[in-house]
Order: sequence, then C-alpha cells, then structure tokens
Amino acid sequence: MSEYDVVVVGAGLAGLRAATRLAEAGRDVVVLEANDAVGGRERTDIVDGFRLDLGFHVLNPAYPAVRRWVDVDALVLRRFPVAVGVRLDDRVARLAHPLRHPGSIAATLASGLVRPADVAALARWVGPTLVSARAAKRGGVALDEGWDRAGLRGPLREAVLEPFLAGVIADDRQQTSDAFVRLLIRSFALGRPGVPAAGIGALPAQLADTARRAGAGIRLSHRVVSTRRRAHGWHLGVEGRDAVTARTLVLASGLDHALDAPHPRTRGLQTWWFAADSAPSSDAALRVDGRRRGPVVNTAVMTNTAPTYAPRGRHLIQATCLMPSDASEDGIRRQLAEIWEADTRPWRLLRRDDIAHALPAQDPPLRLRRPVRLDDGRYVAGDHRDSASIQGALVSGQRAAEAVLADLAR
Repeated sequence: MSEYDVVVVGAGLAGLRAATRLAEAGRDVVVLEANDAVGGRERTDIVDGFRLDLGFHVLNPAYPAVRRWVDVDALVLRRFPVAVGVRLDDRVARLAHPLRHPGSIAATLASGLVRPADVAALARWVGPTLVSARAAKRGGVALDEGWDRAGLRGPLREAVLEPFLAGVIADDRQQTSDAFVRLLIRSFALGRPGVPAAGIGALPAQLADTARRAGAGIRLSHRVVSTRRRAHGWHLGVEGRDAVTARTLVLASGLDHALDAPHPRTRGLQTWWFAADSAPSSDAALRVDGRRRGPVVNTAVMTNTAPTYAPRGRHLIQATCLMPSDASEDGIRRQLAEIWEADTRPWRLLRRDDIAHALPAQDPPLRLRRPVRLDDGRYVAGDHRDSASIQGALVSGQRAAEAVLADLAR
C-alpha cells in the first residue's frame, strides 16, 4: 500500500494544475487517472492518420491562466480567423472582427445582418464588459433576457449570435448566465483562439510534463472506486490495483458518481468528424446555419486552420450538434451540403463523439468561485468550481491546491 501527502484523483486540466502546485510546494503528491491518457475531456486520438479531438475544442491564449501556466508557443497554436460564416437562404455571409480583419468591414456591413440599431444594441450589451471584466458581475439574468434588455433583436441575434453561441455554451435556448456569456465574448475579442498543431491533447500533455518535473507522480489506468476516511487521512480503493492512502484528497475527476462528489448540472455536445479528399471551402472560419434548418450548430474545415490534423493532401471537417440529439448521418450530411454548398456524399465518417457532460451549466446568477473544500475534509477541483472553460479548470486546480497547502500548514 502506497502512502502520500496528497492524492489527486483525475488527470484533467484541474487535477494536473493542482498536482503541479502541490509538488512545487514540496508535497509528496500522486495523480490517479482512470483512463490510459491524461486530459479528461481535452483529449486527442489518432484515427486513420487524422487527429480527432474529443469533441470540437479551441484554446484561447487570452485566458489569464493560460498565459500564466501554459507555454503557448510550444503548442504551435494554429489560430482560427476571428470571423464566422453564416449560411443564409441565398448566400453565405461572412462577418469578421473589424480590428483583426479590417479589410472585411465593407463585406460585414453589406451582409444585411448588421443594422445600425443592432450595432448600438450589441454595444450596450457587451461594451462595458469589453472595457472591464468587472462589469459582467452586475446582473443575474439569463442570456435571452440580457439581449432583450439591450434591445438586441433582428438578424444579428437570430442568424448569427444564437447559432454561434449555441455551440460554445451548449445551449440553444439562451438560458445560460448573461454575465458568463459576456465574459466569453470578452475573451474572444481579446484573444484569437486556435488549436495546437498536435491536437488539443497537447495541452494536458504539456501540463503533465510540468507536473512530473515538479515532482508529482502520474499513474494512468488507475480508477479510484472508493474513498474512506481514516483516523489520519484517506484510504482509496483502486480497481484492480493496491489501495492507496493519503493525508489529503483532491477530487478532480469530473462527474464520477462513485466518489460521492458534487455533481453540477451539465450540457452535452455531439461532434461528427468527416474525412474528405478536397476541402468544401478555403475559408478557415467557423460556419453556422443562420436559417436554423437542422441539428448542426457549427462546422469548420479543421485542416484550413491546422493542416496537421490530417494526412498530407486530406481534409478534416467537424460538425457539432447539441445533446440530446437524434440526428442521423444522412441528416447531418444533407445540412452540411447546404452549409458548405458542397457534395458531402464522398466524405467518410471517421467518428462521432457523444459528450453528454461536455460543460457544466452556467445558470444565472453567475458564481465564479464555488467552494473547493468539502464538508468531509476532501477537496474538489474542476471547471464546475469556477467558469465552464479551460480558464476555470486551471484556476480551480490552483485554488484547490492552495486550500490544501493552507490547511496542511495548520
């Protein structure tokens, strides 16, 4: 039986950050991960030479936690345009960030999707948060009410914002916290999200290397099935392995009901991955269906941004839907054919990812600092303790580690 100062259950972003901080402080710490790789939801698999992330992920280098704890340059980030293509009845309109893509201003204004009144309403809604993140703390309403209060209506809302954000927050009814969405928009405006050249799994792989260099141990294929309080710590039952004991326990394993930890309400996403011999478009921007005629909420030609996601000369297209979903492959292909104005019949389906617990729901009023100490003496980390994002996962891991260190010092 192995004994440690701290055991961290789960090698996702939160668990890896917590383990790194604890090891840097001189604590004997080990991470136990049920899967055969680190990362949790941030994982990349190789399928027939294609890099398939577990669902459609992007990394925003503007997040403060990413700037502080991640070597973004080492990830060789391939950045998406700060733009969105919108499929309309008679054409595809393209809207772009006016400062990042100044040459697109005329096309954006001519799209028919941005009326002067809409621009003014958008400024009323998100403008104060762009100036200061503190402005998002004011107000505890859902997104649809926030838009109504700002007077944000018409095609910009219905054909652009609603379908675009549905895939980001996994919510097509706009019941997510208005404050949370404004913070997301702020991060998009300040940064230029992208994907690591080797896939999103390169992010937790880097964090795991950092944790190991700090002195933390990481054991893969170690599923913790029970935690029991002992007089001077915790006894952990590990499936098919020897038990482990620790003075302190951090739960960073997401929604593992076997561990009797807090389980937030979640939202789900479904991603379809297709291989093609030719790209349906040269545009690297995310594309949405402004007509709302099918289950696909966003789609992108991944290889237009990151050619490394496919073998040379091949292309990878992702299509994301909300869960629960009864979408059929034929239905997805038909909608994609219309969105991309392309023949999708030759495309080969590589995989479908059904991620029932993709994101913790961010209901109003927004709470960005949920407790990391549990009443029974354990600690918990994960983006459900902060914001539903890479930023929230990393910050929650740091907060849990700081709480452990403060209590052990006593």
